[in-house]
Amino acid sequence: MDNFLIQVTGRKRVVLYSPRDVPYLYLSGTKSEVLDVDNPDFEKYPLFVKAKRYQCHLEAGDVLFIPAMWFHNVISEEFGVALNVFWKHLPAECYDKSDTYGNKDPTAASRAIQILDRALKTLEELPEEYRDFYARRMVLRIQEKAYRNDYG
Repeated sequence: MDNFLIQVTGRKRVVLYSPRDVPYLYLSGTKSEVLDVDNPDFEKYPLFVKAKRYQCHLEAGDVLFIPAMWFHNVISEEFGVALNVFWKHLPAECYDKSDTYGNKDPTAASRAIQILDRALKTLEELPEEYRDFYARRMVLRIQEKAYRNDYG
């Protein structure tokens, strides 16, 4: 969900990454496997170097808007108090009713990921070169459909 990070006291450093950088963030579920964004292991995470980093420092009284789907890493630079205010901007039926804090993906996205996981599991029935071929076709189809609005 969209989020205001309100720094009441103390200081924080916030590093943000755009949703467009998802291919470089090594996602595991909704989190990045790259835990140390200041000193990433480029041998383990070579594509992370392509992720565009946005950084700011928050001091008492500062408010940062973090849009939905932006990955962020927050480091407290000194003891402080901060408050997050989240809000739902999609229609109510898009959210899992049991997800009080909005940490889950929208329900349609969760269903799509489950369907994709089942499709990939089904491809395991094929020999490796066929599995690779059809998986690549699936990727191309997803890219064609998902990015159609971005490029005309």
